[in-house]
Amino acid sequence: MRLILNPFQEPAFNLALEEYLLTQTNLELIMLWRTSRSVIIGNNQNTVEEIDADYVREREIAVVRRLSGGGAVFHDLGNINYTIIHKNNNNNFGGYAAFTAPVCAYLKTLGVNAEFSGRNDLVIDGKKFSGSAQAVKNGRIMHHGCILFDADFGDLALSLRPKTEKIESKGIKSVRSRVTNVALHLASPMPPEDFYSGLARYFQNNAEKLEEYELSPKDIAAAKALAEEKYSSWEWNFGRSPVYNWQNSKHFEFGTVDVRLSVKHGIIDDITFFGDFFGVINKAELESLLRGQRHERQAIQAALESTDIGQYIYGMTNDQLTELLY
Repeated sequence: MRLILNPFQEPAFNLALEEYLLTQTNLELIMLWRTSRSVIIGNNQNTVEEIDADYVREREIAVVRRLSGGGAVFHDLGNINYTIIHKNNNNNFGGYAAFTAPVCAYLKTLGVNAEFSGRNDLVIDGKKFSGSAQAVKNGRIMHHGCILFDADFGDLALSLRPKTEKIESKGIKSVRSRVTNVALHLASPMPPEDFYSGLARYFQNNAEKLEEYELSPKDIAAAKALAEEKYSSWEWNFGRSPVYNWQNSKHFEFGTVDVRLSVKHGIIDDITFFGDFFGVINKAELESLLRGQRHERQAIQAALESTDIGQYIYGMTNDQLTELLY
């Protein structure tokens, strides 16, 4: 068994590294890692249903889909993440209690009574501080968990606050829970770096034959290539979202505009405008222009860049329509 203390903090790279280690190596390992601000989406989720797109864009919070299922989680440098990969000899997919036991045991050494709860959560005094998920590939299992140690709850709450009233989807929705930071339950202050180091030492002292492993240039290059090809791509992070319908309406001084979208794999498949607005050109041309575009702000802005929206919806600007559509 190897211990990897992953120094990299780029979300797409770290998720790509997990997949590389699971599918392209035979290493049995425990890896500790942290990432910069990001929302990590479960494999089977509808991305736009999980995030406040405006907030994550304004705050430059990365949005990345992971290999495993489960719900969306928020990461920042106040989180400590761990990954365990080994052969799936005992078909132990779903055995969350066993995988999370070392985290609870380490916290007990710090005077914190953490417990396993429900399907895959860890709690302190009934409040969730860690969730976990699993994936199985090629006879190997990966279990990974996110520990809220000293996360920014402002970013967490606001980035994971989707405008659900606009969306009808068959994606797997996250279950919102009361959450807490581990740091709030410690007898004395501790920076995240010390918690990270302490957890590493706990694994070293309690996992049998655990040897530290340094990522090789080959490992890093392979993970970077996978991050660029897959985990940084719109197709993976947004385009894999299940089919969903989007509806939004707003009253302007020039009339009410109501838009209905059908979106497949992140692409606008059908769109219809309703309302009591006026226009010089039939709205059907505008609808035709937007069909086939990605349901994302930049793509919509680019599609409308050379179009005078006021010809279709008198009085409306391109920016107003973009806000209505996303």
